[in-house]
Amino acid sequence: MSEVLKKDINDIVTDLNIPWDHLRNSSVLVTGATGSIGSALVRALSAANERHGLELRSIACGRNRKRGDDLAASSGFEFVYGDIRDPELFSSTTGNIDYILHCAAITVSAEMVDKPADVMATVADGTRGMLGLAIERGCKSFIYLSSMEVYGQTALDEVSESDLGYIDLSSPRSCYPESKRFCEMMCVSYATQYSLPVKIARMAQTFGAGTPKDDTRVFAQFARSAIGGEDIILHTQGESRGNYCYTSDSVRGILTALLKGKNGEAYNIANPAASATIREMANTVANDICGGEISVTVDVPKDIAKLGYAPATGHRLNADRLMALGWNPRYGLAQMYERLIADWQCT
Repeated sequence: MSEVLKKDINDIVTDLNIPWDHLRNSSVLVTGATGSIGSALVRALSAANERHGLELRSIACGRNRKRGDDLAASSGFEFVYGDIRDPELFSSTTGNIDYILHCAAITVSAEMVDKPADVMATVADGTRGMLGLAIERGCKSFIYLSSMEVYGQTALDEVSESDLGYIDLSSPRSCYPESKRFCEMMCVSYATQYSLPVKIARMAQTFGAGTPKDDTRVFAQFARSAIGGEDIILHTQGESRGNYCYTSDSVRGILTALLKGKNGEAYNIANPAASATIREMANTVANDICGGEISVTVDVPKDIAKLGYAPATGHRLNADRLMALGWNPRYGLAQMYERLIADWQCT
């Protein structure tokens, strides 16, 4: 583990805005635990358990056995492997599950184009099963990791949790944001009908120390270009605006919403100051991170639709609702890249 990642974890577990005592002598389950955000939550909860003496019983599930085995060895989490849609996935576990952090989903853009039915089934059926498990196991708080993509396309410059835009239902790529919207509605329905204490985290694109080196998203491609001293090649004009948040900031936000949020409510987890177009982000890497030693060029491929990029958007995410719970982001876009690259170069 790099020194950057160690500091990030320490920043999380020493955040006194998070009511750590709520977790004492409890059981916690993280789904999608071998993904980028899920694995960050596993590391943070493991460190918090040790630092605060929480006596947590910790369970995680995922599909990547190698990453899971490595995390299990370092975190002490009990790992369960399999498809989140499997109704028997947690049959080997017993007892109450007090807190559930549901991160599991298919997030690779190309799969959203090639296998939209699988994407929707994984998101919807997996979430329905987890909500049922939460009722069955007496869950005290459940947080569903949704996405900023639920906002779709809107003319608004800034969007808060009550603003929803247009999603093109004729596009297979819409399988992801539309299934996320459906699952948010399912969460609210379970909160209403079964009094299940559900919160929703609408995640900005999250990266930082601990992000896997094989990540295929655009930010990771830019980071690899910076490390290799290679020019950044954009496959679009780069006009779409993205919303970003550093990994440890996102983890603190998720835990804040889980333990302090209002049931049935959604929370944007984003750093408004880190919002940027793809072109602006590329220029930040080329100029601020690489000192102008690499350049940014545009080369739009003819088969761009197969890459599965989300439709262009132009809005910033408003994070006032989460900030009202005492959360604040700490790292801007350039710092996010500096810390990601430092972590990758040390591991």
